[in-house]
This record gives sequence, structure tokens and C-alpha cells, in this order.
Amino acid sequence: MIEERFDAIVIGAGMSGNAAAYTLASRGLKVLQLERGEYSGSKNVQGAIMYASMLEKIIPDFREDAPLERHLIEQRFWMMNDRSVTAMQYRSDDFNEDKPNRYTIIRSQFDKWFSSKVKEAGAIVLAETTVTELMQDAYGKVIGVRVDREGGKIMADVVVIAEGVNGLIGQRAGLRDAPKPDQVALAVKEMHFLPSDVIESRFNIKGDEGVVIEAIGTLSQGMTGMGFIYTNKESISLGIGCLISDFAKTRISPAKLIEDFKAHPAVAPLIAGSEVKEYAAHMIPEGGYKAIPQLYGDGWVVVGDAAQFNNAVHREGSNLAMTTGRLAAEAIFQIKSRRDPMTKENLALYKKMVDDSFVMRDLKKYKDMPALLHTNSQNFFKTYPELVAKAMENFVRVDGTPKVEKEKATFKAWRAARGIRGLVGDVVKLARAWN
Repeated sequence: MIEERFDAIVIGAGMSGNAAAYTLASRGLKVLQLERGEYSGSKNVQGAIMYASMLEKIIPDFREDAPLERHLIEQRFWMMNDRSVTAMQYRSDDFNEDKPNRYTIIRSQFDKWFSSKVKEAGAIVLAETTVTELMQDAYGKVIGVRVDREGGKIMADVVVIAEGVNGLIGQRAGLRDAPKPDQVALAVKEMHFLPSDVIESRFNIKGDEGVVIEAIGTLSQGMTGMGFIYTNKESISLGIGCLISDFAKTRISPAKLIEDFKAHPAVAPLIAGSEVKEYAAHMIPEGGYKAIPQLYGDGWVVVGDAAQFNNAVHREGSNLAMTTGRLAAEAIFQIKSRRDPMTKENLALYKKMVDDSFVMRDLKKYKDMPALLHTNSQNFFKTYPELVAKAMENFVRVDGTPKVEKEKATFKAWRAARGIRGLVGDVVKLARAWN
């Protein structure tokens, strides 16, 4: 077993862990990264969206060899009921630039590549190794970790906790509480394989162009959640996620949700004839600003999903993970450069850097949104999608009924469903939570 002492130990090899380990190692620090999977990305088979600007700050030339799928030129937003879709989309050729803004990736491939860069930077990466606990001195300062290997004590000046939203290490050490069921979503995903030319034809794209679709409505059966479809080179990532508290309350099966989503008349043609080769489920932090735990202490910092860094309103997670991992590493490097100890007072620099970044500013902007959506899920994810669908049908159907009668029917349906006070109240609540 490794006996030397490290400047930093990073627990986890996901987006935030790799960002932290790479940044630390590339600045000359002695780094050990521990991953319980067979390799970085072995637990992540699904597709995802990667934000280029955040990775460029870590590895500027990543486009030269990173396993990227498609760069996104179009975003579609769907509001669905069981038989229809009311859609808004944005498509721009500006995203066909030399350095595109967003890419779809396959996490197992991308994380493995990212880990190779961590090793090239000089870090020691030890896979198939589970951290069982943080080691603390008599004063509570974290001084290393204990792992499930013989002689498994490893010492370090600071430990970066990048173990994911459901990691137990920080909880066991009393550094953070377990996330509540209404602060975590369970997402189920499938990979549907199709020839690239079929994908391009169905989504009206060419070459390496890609499309992402994000959907809310009756597909979540009144629970707080959403569906998504991402185009990869030769596959389509499809899935749906809802709050764990809602799954527990409704007893609805996640498997049934995804099957119903796939069978929807707007979705089925997109995946017709595909071969499903991968199925996965994973947890996503959804608590937002008010769920963020203590981010630092004597000898430790926490980054990424483990710190609830996910913007549910804009569906952004990997960019917050990479950014907080990088900022934690930069703070540690600054402290090291001054030859200062890794005390709570000094590691407060990390919190200040996060507070000054877009990460905390965005999460603070939407601090009331998670609670609003959760407590009003039946309205926002079922009632309103049904009302919008009926209103759009009344608007576009031509059957000899006078338009004034259709307008009256639409207004009557909205008033019956929520009432004037309810409608106004929902608008006010949404506006306040948005700002």
C-alpha cells in the first residue's frame, strides 16, 4: 500500500474530481486520486452534455483528442400531455463555429479520457479503491483517508471530497448531512443505438451537429421531473428523472415512466428501430442553493454533486462540477504557495472563490425555485401542460366553431382548473422564484 504523504487526496474521479486532480497535479502538487470503480467513468454509461467554456479553463486544447460526440446547434423545449407536444426551439448556425459551446458526450468514454489527462499531469490514480473513512486528528482536522486495502492509511495535507451526491464519506465524518429525498432526483436513462445517417435525418442535422430535447408535462405524472433526449454520433440518450420523495409518495415505477415516455407519439418515431444496449440509473442533486452544505473545514473541501452544485432550472451540472473542482484546486494551490496550513480559516478562500463565480450567483438567483416546483408539482407538471395542450388544439383546429367560442372555452377551462386567484398567484410565485 502507498505509504508516502500527499499534498492532496481527491476522492472520486467524476467531473469535479478529475477537474480538481488535474488542476492540482498540473501545478506541481503531489496528488493521489482514489476511485472505487474499475476506472474513471466505469459507473457512468449514460450520455450527457459537456460545456466547453468550463473545460477550456482546465484543458484549453481538449478538442484535439477528447471523445466528443456531437456539438449542439439546436435546443428544443417540449411541454407534453399524453398525446401532444407544445414546443419551443432555438437553432442557430452560430453554434457551427470553430470552437462550439456545448457537446454531447458518453460519460464512460469522456471520464476515462479525462482521467488519462490527470495521470499525464502527474497525479497517481488508484482505481478499484474504496475510501472507508476520513482520518481526523484529536482536534477534528482531516489528515488523510482510510481505504479498503491492506495497511490502508494514506496521509495528506488536504482532502478533496468529490464522491457524488450519495457519497457516504463526508456524512460518516459528520462534515455534511445526508441529502433529503426532496433534494435528490433519480434519473433513469437508456442508450438507443441507430446509424448516424438515420439520427441526422430524424433530427434534421448533418455531420457532427446535434440536438437536445428537454420535456416537462404529464410524462412525470404530476411529480417534479423532466424527460430528455440527446443525440450522439450513433446513439440517442433518452431518459427521465423525478424527485426521490415523489417516487416514494406515488409508488410509480421509474421503469414505467421511461416506457411511457418512449411510447409517446412525439418520441416513438425518433427511436423507432433502435437497439437498446445500455440502461442506467443515477442520482442527481436538485436541492439548489438552500441545500448547499458547509464547503470547507480543517483539512477538507467538498466539490461537485457532493455539494449539491446543480442548476436544475437550466439543467446544468457538469459545468458546475468542473468549475468547483477547479476552484478548490486553485485555492489549495494558493494556500500551498504561501506555505500556509490547510486550516478552515485558510480554506475559506475556496468558498470565497465559489461565491464570486457564476456558480453561486446562478444558484442564489433560483434559490426558491426547487421548493416552488416541489410544492406545486401537480399544477406545473400536470394541470398546466394539459391546459396548454387544449388551448393550442383550440387555436389550431379548424372545424367551423367560431373563434370567440373557442376562446371562451379555453378561458373557462383555465378558470375552472385554477381559478383567477390561483392563476395570478402561480404567476406571481413563479416570477418571484425566477428572480
